[in-house]
Amino acid sequence: MSSPMSRKGRLKSLRAVGVGNALEWFDWTLYATFSAFLARNLFDKTDARSAMLSTLAVFAAGFIARPLGGLIFGKLADRLGRQRIMLITMSLLALSSLGIALIPTYESIGLSASIALMIFRLLQGIAHGGETGVSYTYVAEIAPSRHRGLWSSSIYLGVMAGVIAATLVAAALTAVLEPAAMNDYGWRIGFAIGGVLGVYVLFMRRNIEESHVFAEQQAQTSPSRKLSRREVFRIARNLVMLNCSANVTYYAWVTFAPATAIAKGMDAAGAYRASLFAMILCVLWLPVCGIISDKLGRKPIIVLWGILVVVLTHPIATMVTTEPRTLFWSQVVGLAAWSLIASIFPAVLSEQVPTQARAQGVGFVSSVSVAIFGGTAPYLNAYLAGIGLEHVYTYYVMALGVVTIAAGLLIRETAGVDLSEIANDAVASSPSAGINQYAGGR
Repeated sequence: MSSPMSRKGRLKSLRAVGVGNALEWFDWTLYATFSAFLARNLFDKTDARSAMLSTLAVFAAGFIARPLGGLIFGKLADRLGRQRIMLITMSLLALSSLGIALIPTYESIGLSASIALMIFRLLQGIAHGGETGVSYTYVAEIAPSRHRGLWSSSIYLGVMAGVIAATLVAAALTAVLEPAAMNDYGWRIGFAIGGVLGVYVLFMRRNIEESHVFAEQQAQTSPSRKLSRREVFRIARNLVMLNCSANVTYYAWVTFAPATAIAKGMDAAGAYRASLFAMILCVLWLPVCGIISDKLGRKPIIVLWGILVVVLTHPIATMVTTEPRTLFWSQVVGLAAWSLIASIFPAVLSEQVPTQARAQGVGFVSSVSVAIFGGTAPYLNAYLAGIGLEHVYTYYVMALGVVTIAAGLLIRETAGVDLSEIANDAVASSPSAGINQYAGGR
């Protein structure tokens, strides 16, 4: 079924979601990028290692809040529509970023500084969980069925644009400001930028069109059948298995890679530049991966990604030294592989869930997976490295790659299927039945 939305309307909506995703991940990435400065300013810095671990623990707490946001805002989006919920989540993201920028130091207000950071981080996590699930769903639903992989890649183009922007801001501030000034107020500038830009995104999103798939589902005269426990379990299983390795590798290979390299003694400016150049190459590669998935299907791409996680995890973990070029090449390799799953992530997750539960299912279950596998990754990696057990973390990531391979074999092939056709009976069917049922939708 073709979308009744005009091409101009769809592209306008896609831009609004993409810019919002960029800002969302700009704010989210700044926390990781400036984690060392947060530790020095908002925690007791007499014990540097404890302060850093506390900062990472607050980082993980944001992930704990994400499932709540995915559940609340996903449920509202399935009832009230995707567009208006994306306005609410963006407002909360802007508020939390501005709040972090304005927190007084630990020396000024003591433990209240740490508590304030926790509160704003939890608020950011709630908004992030809602924004992710609803925006994934929205873009997948407005995309032409035959090109949903390509359109899906725009989400992570926005993600990488946000990460690149955060890295650029960090690189620029560390280059312009003296270390003392950077520690005193420089890191606050980045969070303030995120808060102000949130207002711009709100204006972009206020007039975008509602998803036609959602509108058609709401227009049905008979209520949609509730999902059975078996159907819910099948959906949750698929989403968790698809999420796990993508979550862990993203935070290990992308978000925290510069901070990890700096902790090993790499020059901060050099680390940020190396990461920036690697991510620029990733932006060029992402849409190509989306196009490939539209041609070959989702299943082979997912299986290939799982294999690469198993093969590449150890080399990526060991190749970084104090030279920035080693960080660059490790991220080029990691991002080239990661783009395979990232490009189709919104599409393949949305293709697992029927319309009446799509935003809630994608938002809640994927947020739970991110909390379990992504939010704990930096802390777990730092803790195991601190006690000399880095290899345990490497084996853990490789095992998740095996889980992803299994996911690619279990799920049905859904490339090219109109999302309106993904009904309850299809969710309950076996993978082979699903392939047969959707063969005509390609």
